[in-house]
Amino acid sequence: MTQKQYTPQQEQLARFAKAMGHPARVAILDFLLKQDTCFFGDIHEVLPIAKATVSQHLKELKDAGLIQGEIETPKVRYCINRDNWQIAAQLFAAFLAKNTAKKECCAE
Repeated sequence: MTQKQYTPQQEQLARFAKAMGHPARVAILDFLLKQDTCFFGDIHEVLPIAKATVSQHLKELKDAGLIQGEIETPKVRYCINRDNWQIAAQLFAAFLAKNTAKKECCAE
């Protein structure tokens, strides 16, 4: 049995999509995108997300490379990873632009 290979772009797009696959993570990204600078504070204080789940969501976003975070006692600094955000935007745009010319799903 041969193993199917995915392109690096497909793998990266899937990582970004998985990280963005929860409404709490989308809310975190949306909040951070609205910040002029890195956010110093506890995200659970400004978003309707329980404190117990915030760190799990931040870890997923950080592991995917969509955000950056550093501990600066007593707070943690969070920012959008601008380089990876640009890559994500390009990958999603290219993927979503595919097949827009077809009018029907299946030809009969």
